[in-house]
Amino acid sequence: MPIVNFFKKQLPEWLGLRKELQASPHVKAKFLLTHHDLLIGTLSVSDGIWQFEYSDEFRRDGSYRPIVEFPDVNETYRSPMLWQFFASRIPSLEQAEVEEILKREQIEEDDAVRLLQRFGKRTITNPFQLDVAA
Repeated sequence: MPIVNFFKKQLPEWLGLRKELQASPHVKAKFLLTHHDLLIGTLSVSDGIWQFEYSDEFRRDGSYRPIVEFPDVNETYRSPMLWQFFASRIPSLEQAEVEEILKREQIEEDDAVRLLQRFGKRTITNPFQLDVAA
């Protein structure tokens, strides 16, 4: 069984998939997901649980489809792991430039909230912008 566990651990990394990111239980943060001037929804974390919900503005607008990972615009989604839609905004931590930023700014590799705050604003995988809420 050790070889199976090895491949379970390594396969996502080899495929370039993000490891599952959890938030520390004592960290609280809030992010706003927008597209142009439209608030799509709010991502927050509290007590180690991530939460995403669409804004009333998005629900009323009707010109956008829901995000695939969050198909029901009326549901509040909760998870102990950061969803891939948001985790994909964090670059590979093995890139030399990223390693230097983490070292310089004293960000731990497993600090999902700080990683998202630092790298999550824009991504090439979708047109949305993620800002830290004031």
